[in-house]
Amino acid sequence: MARQCSVCGKGAQLGNQVTTRGKQKYLGGVGTKVTGISRRKFKPNLQRVKVSTPNGTHKAVLVCVQCIRSGGVTKVVRSAPFKVPHEVAKK
Repeated sequence: MARQCSVCGKGAQLGNQVTTRGKQKYLGGVGTKVTGISRRKFKPNLQRVKVSTPNGTHKAVLVCVQCIRSGGVTKVVRSAPFKVPHEVAKK
């Protein structure tokens, strides 16, 4: 199984790593020069998250952070949230 998001299917992409050398013109140099280009892989930020499925079961899946932040998955509630008592003595 490939390392990809189980919600959106985002996977690794190929790109270039560009190496530059020199001082930029606005800093008083003669400009930067490209000294090397090599291939590299851009990997998605995948996290293993426990997700509650629609039929009520829990499952651990690999999900990218963008899907977690945008609400693409529903995380499992591990403990009940803290509740403030309603009958607070008012003075």
